[in-house]
Amino acid sequence: MTATFFDEMHAADGSVRAHYRQFDRWLSTTSPARVAQKRAEADLLFRRAGITFAVYGEAAGTERLIPFDIIPRIIPHEEWVMLERGLKQRVHALNLFLHDVYHDQNIVAAGIVPQEKITGNTQFRERMRGVNVPGGIYAHIAGVDIVRAGAGQYYVLEDNLRVPSGVSYMIENRKMMMRVFPELFAHERVAPVDHYPDLLLDNLRAVGPGGQANPVVVVLTPGAHNSAYFEHSFLAQRMGVELVEGRDLFVKDCVVYMHTTRGPQRVDVIYRRIDDDFLDPLAFRADSMLGVPGLFEAYLAGNVTLANAIGTGVADDKSMYIHVPDMIRFYLSEEPILSNVPTWQTSRPDDLAYVLDHLAEVVVKEVHGAGGYGMLIGPAASKAELEEFRERLKADPARYIAQPTLALSTCPTFAGNDVAPRHIDLRPFVLSGRHVTMVPGGLSRVALREGSLVVNSSQGGGTKDTWVLES
Repeated sequence: MTATFFDEMHAADGSVRAHYRQFDRWLSTTSPARVAQKRAEADLLFRRAGITFAVYGEAAGTERLIPFDIIPRIIPHEEWVMLERGLKQRVHALNLFLHDVYHDQNIVAAGIVPQEKITGNTQFRERMRGVNVPGGIYAHIAGVDIVRAGAGQYYVLEDNLRVPSGVSYMIENRKMMMRVFPELFAHERVAPVDHYPDLLLDNLRAVGPGGQANPVVVVLTPGAHNSAYFEHSFLAQRMGVELVEGRDLFVKDCVVYMHTTRGPQRVDVIYRRIDDDFLDPLAFRADSMLGVPGLFEAYLAGNVTLANAIGTGVADDKSMYIHVPDMIRFYLSEEPILSNVPTWQTSRPDDLAYVLDHLAEVVVKEVHGAGGYGMLIGPAASKAELEEFRERLKADPARYIAQPTLALSTCPTFAGNDVAPRHIDLRPFVLSGRHVTMVPGGLSRVALREGSLVVNSSQGGGTKDTWVLES
């Protein structure tokens, strides 16, 4: 039996969906040679601009170009309106949950989230209990992974609340499409995304400690060898703020300062792209060379804002994901606009038994896994891989969750020298400051290998420009 997938461009009868018709007319009158030429031009421009990412552990070199597909992923206006409402609702509830986790834990008292799932989580920071962060905002920047399955229904696959990445590729993909195919934008009303850095800066300034009128904002990076360093430097440059490493900052009397040629300058807001464990060697990992000694004490004293807040990771744990719909109901008294993917908790004996009996049909993920690593895609796994994972599950079932193998939607993609359907997902970015805001779009990732469901760039995936059509 052949699996059927929702085709984002074509209806079941083969006709082109309304929001793709203008693009389809352009595609049918554009020669394959011109498309191939422009694709090569885009690759060259990306490489010249340094738009690469690092792959750890590769002997052949660490820098790799993320493949860029020139067929856009197009979302009609009315669908985006629904997605935006659902994403804002979800992130609002997650922020309320994080505040509750580190204060009264009402959701635990109500029996909705078990206590051990919070205090037993490696991302839970006990020293954040009772700490009031500016505006009650913990997840200032959230990247929520969305997929379509079945007849085209949208599902939330994952919440990324620690240091979500990929927004620079969203912006650069749009810039590239406008450069190589400017004629497309003369016929389509595509909502802009290039104002994201301005929106981000406004949100970061809004959460400065003490409500300063013009707080000093910096981007804290682990350094040039980090896989997302291009994005760190890109966002700092576009926001017009300093890109700093830990050695560029110091703490005196619980205040953070930056070394400058004109002497020390106080820093008020740090958009940090470093995990909690490496932020401050005095508070977390003593062997960290990336952080700033004393930063955590300055943070606890309320003299600096960290975005995202320390301890935010407790809410993007995959075992916590299953509770987000109930968080929305509990904190907002609303029904979730976006659904979760059905999920089995293998820490539960009945769920574990089901997953072990159907291992070849499901996807198994590590609770703390990321980037497509530490997971099993049952239908694509060998007998040996299935047996290895079976033993892992039996040995430590709480370390995993399982989900059905979704029939992810497809979008036409240039594969080789031809156009063929490939599976895609979407990561919109949600910003929380004075308000919860978004730009209309996100990072569409595409699994370039035929039949593959893994879209991560580290696993051979590529990216597309995401067009949200204006009304």
